[in-house]
Amino acid sequence: MAKRIAANGQALHRAMMSRMETGGANAQPSEAESALIEERRLLKEERDKRRAQALQPRPSALDRLVRTHRPEAKDKPKARKESQEAHETKKPKPRRTRAEKHAEKAAALEAARRSAKKPATK
Repeated sequence: MAKRIAANGQALHRAMMSRMETGGANAQPSEAESALIEERRLLKEERDKRRAQALQPRPSALDRLVRTHRPEAKDKPKARKESQEAHETKKPKPRRTRAEKHAEKAAALEAARRSAKKPATK
């Protein structure tokens, strides 16, 4: 806001100086100068409104926390428990341990070794 007022003031000053050079101090302000004067007045009014609003008390953090909308909990969790009771939970698939896998592999190798020793019959 301050930059806009300052820019307007500079433009107004230029317009006033050009009027002084051409027509003298007694000449009436031009339309452009009148528009700049009106715009400057409106900008200052807006600035004053904003300053007055800034001085108004603001809600504290506690007020904002209390005012935040939090919907009430619904009965869905209860219905969910009932639906879980209706369905039986699946048991996890039985998995073999590392030791069981190694033992099975060793047994397979041993069986392969024994089967190769059988005499060949014709």
